[in-house]
Amino acid sequence: MSAALSAEATLASTGQAPASIATVLLGTGVVGGAFLKLLNTQAAASIRLVGAANSRRQQTGAEQLADRALREKLKSHGDHRDDAALLAALEASDAAVKVIIDATACGTLAARHADWLARGYHVVTANKSLAGGDLPGWRSLQSALLQGGRYGDSATVGAGLPVLSTLRRLRHCGDALLTLEGVFSGSLSYLFNQYDGSQPFSTLLRRARELGYTEPDPRSDLSGEDVARKLLILARCAGFALRPDEVEVESLVPEALRSVNVETFLARLEELDEPLAARHAEAKARGGSLRFLARLNQRGRARVGLVEVPANHPATRLFGTDNQFALTTTRYNTQPLVIQGPGAGPEVTAQALLGDVLALAPH
Repeated sequence: MSAALSAEATLASTGQAPASIATVLLGTGVVGGAFLKLLNTQAAASIRLVGAANSRRQQTGAEQLADRALREKLKSHGDHRDDAALLAALEASDAAVKVIIDATACGTLAARHADWLARGYHVVTANKSLAGGDLPGWRSLQSALLQGGRYGDSATVGAGLPVLSTLRRLRHCGDALLTLEGVFSGSLSYLFNQYDGSQPFSTLLRRARELGYTEPDPRSDLSGEDVARKLLILARCAGFALRPDEVEVESLVPEALRSVNVETFLARLEELDEPLAARHAEAKARGGSLRFLARLNQRGRARVGLVEVPANHPATRLFGTDNQFALTTTRYNTQPLVIQGPGAGPEVTAQALLGDVLALAPH
């Protein structure tokens, strides 16, 4: 008897219902790997994994999927990646709820979310490429959602902090967003929380990379594009149908380093130091600090970039990789509603995925 069937038999013998949610996991990297660990907890007892894949290989066998070393074994064992076979495994399940989990950052994969929803599957994702991408793609997603599928996107912004759900609830109650400001990047939060001029920015950046706070190529963080995608997701959630070119984005990557390979970039990190040291000295002379902020106003003007903030600004009170979202609305207008907490890390991001999957369980 397979491990999956054995687990269901055990549940039946104890009077508990078998798994009511069937899932296919696309992406077994850092976040996907953390999600696989959560599937071994009691909280995930209602979930049955029927397929898992990395970019090259996949597994649909129940015994192999139940192996706690699945992530490592997929690196060298398993069938060649075939999304049609993965969806067939999902379709063959008798579970009441069928969910595709996208734990990748692949734009090509994200472009298929709307199609999966239109075909009756639910989608839970940490992938920002569709909801935070081009406006036609976002509109196709909204159209697909009208056909019945549900879209779990808590992990796309703030690693599961309740900012998207709060925005939706406020809007459902007739409230309206006036301004949004905050620190949306865990890596940039860490860097500027630490940067006080006592050591070069490049030294901090190398340390952040070693700690796993940045992407392997830190330009993904320093360019501001990831923050811009998050701002687009939030703005659209609040009712602003913004295009990517309507968000002003300041990159911290010097022009000369934007097109070189990652090894060359990492070898030339010191070229970031002088411009940032000058900006830090200017801010410090005025009693301020530097923070990488995203801002949106009620006219739909949006900007992402480095800002000098006063010593009493809320963003100066962040710790580690904290994210912060300050929402001023028609009803929260005396002072903003602030949502703050850890906004990076595979464990909290995987937990956001799990929470969205569990929210789909039939009641």
